[in-house]
Amino acid sequence: MITARDIKGITVPVLTPMYEDETVNYDELRNQIERQIAGGVHGVFCFGTNGEGYILSEDEKAEIMRVTVDAVAGRVPVYAGTGCISTRDTVRLSKKAQEIGVDVLSIITPSFAAASQKELYDHYCAVAAEVDTPIVLYNIPARTGNRIMPETVGKLARDVDLIVGAKDSSGDWDNLMGYITETRECGKEFSVLSGNDSLILRCLQNGGAGAIAGCANVYPGNMSKIYDAFVAGDLESAQEAQDAIASFRAVFRYGNPNTIVKKAVALLGYPVGECRRPFCWLPEEGMEELRKVLAENKEKGMC
Repeated sequence: MITARDIKGITVPVLTPMYEDETVNYDELRNQIERQIAGGVHGVFCFGTNGEGYILSEDEKAEIMRVTVDAVAGRVPVYAGTGCISTRDTVRLSKKAQEIGVDVLSIITPSFAAASQKELYDHYCAVAAEVDTPIVLYNIPARTGNRIMPETVGKLARDVDLIVGAKDSSGDWDNLMGYITETRECGKEFSVLSGNDSLILRCLQNGGAGAIAGCANVYPGNMSKIYDAFVAGDLESAQEAQDAIASFRAVFRYGNPNTIVKKAVALLGYPVGECRRPFCWLPEEGMEELRKVLAENKEKGMC
C-alpha cells in the first residue's frame, strides 16, 4: 500500500481528452499518461480539476480510472478524485476506485451547501471508515465554497490513520503553511501538497512534500524539475524552473485555467479536444497571448 512517504513530488492532474462530440478519448488519455511519465512526473491524478471531474458521469470516471491504472502499470502512484457533495456518494465512488486499484483517494470538500468544520471532519471520518486506501484531503474553497481550516486538517491527521496528506489549492500561503504546521507533530508521516503552481518551491522549502500541478499537463519536464532539483540540493535550478512557469500562468487572467491548460496542450499538437461546454471559451486576445507565450517558452526549450 502507498504511504505518506510515497505521496511526494509533482503529480499531474491529467486532463481528460475528448472528441468533438465531448465523449472521452481514451486512446489519447493513454498517450498523455505516457507523455507525462516520460516527462518525469511522480504521480498521475485522474479527473482532478484539470481533468474536469466536476462534469464527468460516474460511469466515465470509473472507466477513466480503469484506463489510467492500466496505462500507468505501477510506475507511479495513481490518484483519483472521489469527492462528491454527499458522504454517501463519496463512499460509493471511493469504494469503486479502491476496487479498480487506485493508489490514493483525493477527496475534495463537499460543495454548494455551506459546511461547518465539524461537518467536514465527520464527513472525512465517515469515508475513511469505509475504505482501506490512503486519503489526501483537497481544499479549493474558490470552487467549492468550503474551506478546510488548518486545525481541522491537523485533527484529521492525528485521528484518522488513512488520512495521510492534504492538497491546498486556496492560493493562500498562510493556509498552506498552516497545514504544514498543524500536521508536523501529528505522530505519523503526513504530506502537504501545493495545489497552486506558483507556490511549489516555497512549499518544499517549508516542509511540504510537493504539488499536484496543473501546469504539468503543458510542461511536465519543467514542473518535475522544481522537485527533482530541490531534492538534489540545486536550489538555483529549482528556482529557475519555478520562475519559468510565471508567463504561462499569467495567461490565466483571460479565463478559466482548466480551459487555458487544455487549449495549450491542443496547441502543442495533441488531439485533446476542448473542455466540455460551457467551460470552453477563451477570448481571441487570450488565445493570441497563449500562442505567444507557448512560442516564447519553446524558444527557451521548456517542455
